[in-house]
Amino acid sequence: MTSETTTGERAGERAAEPVAAGAGGRPSRRRRPGRRFALAAAAVVAVGGGAAVVLAGAGGGSSGGTASALPPRTAPVTRQTLKDTQTEDGQLGFGPTHDVTSRLPGTLTRLPESGDVVKRGQELYEVDGKPVTLMYGSKPAYRALRVGTEGSDVLRFEKNLRALGYDGFTVDDEYTSDTAEAVEEWQDDIGREETGAVELGQVVFAPAAVRVDSLAASAGDPTSPGRKVLTYTGTDKAVTVELETTDQRMARKGAAVEVTLPDDETVPARIDDVTTVIEPGSQGEDPTTKVEVTVWLRSAKARKAAAAYALASVDVAFTAGERENVLTVPVSALLALEEGGFGVEVVKDGTSSYVPVRTGLFADGRVEVSGAGIAEGTTVGVPK
Repeated sequence: MTSETTTGERAGERAAEPVAAGAGGRPSRRRRPGRRFALAAAAVVAVGGGAAVVLAGAGGGSSGGTASALPPRTAPVTRQTLKDTQTEDGQLGFGPTHDVTSRLPGTLTRLPESGDVVKRGQELYEVDGKPVTLMYGSKPAYRALRVGTEGSDVLRFEKNLRALGYDGFTVDDEYTSDTAEAVEEWQDDIGREETGAVELGQVVFAPAAVRVDSLAASAGDPTSPGRKVLTYTGTDKAVTVELETTDQRMARKGAAVEVTLPDDETVPARIDDVTTVIEPGSQGEDPTTKVEVTVWLRSAKARKAAAAYALASVDVAFTAGERENVLTVPVSALLALEEGGFGVEVVKDGTSSYVPVRTGLFADGRVEVSGAGIAEGTTVGVPK
């Protein structure tokens, strides 16, 4: 090919500044000798599941201008499906741990063992020879329940009482004398004094059955309100992943992921919880912020596949975005235009010109593009 110089442009100058792929497949500026450009700030913003790059104060020529020299290499515009995916290390276990603190004074007379599973109505631990019972609920107990008490905590407790087989009362938000009679029957069955009232600390609420993870005390230790007794997890297998904050786009609650187990079997799952965690620094270092992602393996296939593992390292494939049947070019083909935005250098019949484009999803070193003059098979310039 031969180089051509057009009127109004000097040899060695470009109408636009080339952009090379930086970390994460996003574009970063690259410069060619012979001219300096002043580019201000760049920001990446999500647009319709993809991304657009915004630059202010770009220097150079105008879009639609003719290049002074042909690019060193070219690539065709291709039509394909782009997926913004990322695979991270995860830890298979039983999910996040939760603390259980005593609300009663006395002596711990019995504790479960690590790994024990405790279900609704069963004893979680014992104080002064009397059981502290597990019930199911999304919120903790915070007061005593007795005749005349009203509220959602009453409803939560009465649902559990009915699920355990006790009746003779209406399941609602009012603690009546009928409720008290059922409670007396329950208290007699578990070996507690038949008061008809539920004192604070006699019941621990958890969302479902729990698996005892670790003990913070031993039988015979004194306990008091606020003292930690044990930690628990759920009983289903879960995968926990720590992401950098720059990868937070991957962590969307409800998004589908694929978990690859140690035997290379892959099971589908969904993100259940996304939490920002601040980890304190050590020896004068600044704290670091991470994004903790929890993926519960609740499907029958996932449970069966993970059953053989208690704790294991796994791979988790995240997909932040997907665009089907779109036109794409290498990220390095993007050029920062003088008036802002991006373009590509279109090569045709031995000459080239700069064509503005709209950018979409970035993935695997390529970017979705659209605009006048951009079609499948169009030849664009790329750097060496």
